[in-house]
Amino acid sequence: MDITADVGSQTRLPEISELPEIPGDPLALERQVCFALSIAARSVLSIYRPILEPMGLTHPQYLVMLALWGRSPLAVKELIEMLQLDGPTLSPMLKRLEAAGLITRTRDPHDERQLRVGLTDSGRALRQQALNVPPTVVAKLGMSLGELEELHRGLTTLNEAARRAGVKPLPSPANDSI
Repeated sequence: MDITADVGSQTRLPEISELPEIPGDPLALERQVCFALSIAARSVLSIYRPILEPMGLTHPQYLVMLALWGRSPLAVKELIEMLQLDGPTLSPMLKRLEAAGLITRTRDPHDERQLRVGLTDSGRALRQQALNVPPTVVAKLGMSLGELEELHRGLTTLNEAARRAGVKPLPSPANDSI
């Protein structure tokens, strides 16, 4: 029986005979990529939390602001694609950022169906404070910038491999990301 995953197009899973042999116990928890990623994500986000709190931002809100500091205004659709979020997740975040006076949400005058998200003066000013976030995170992690850039490249490669395996497309990363 052929098992497939529905991700837009039918993707055939490899036959057992096509899978690489993994020495030792392939089910050992400490060997699982998903486990290491899960722990790393929680750990790194716990470093961001107290850094972002004085700015009045959660980590997901910080990601929205990073996107807007890079280019503003953006259509909600563009933010969804950039951040790999769905509308029901992004919408409440945008409402909170708007209530905090950091962004505006307006209809595109050329296409009333499109909602555009832009920065307010306060949102633009917050960028100056946010410039301290990356170096503070690097210092708290105690890793060199080179190590973090290498890790970023590895994670980008992993994301690209997941996309090839059927995960929806990811945006191209910036070359100087940390």
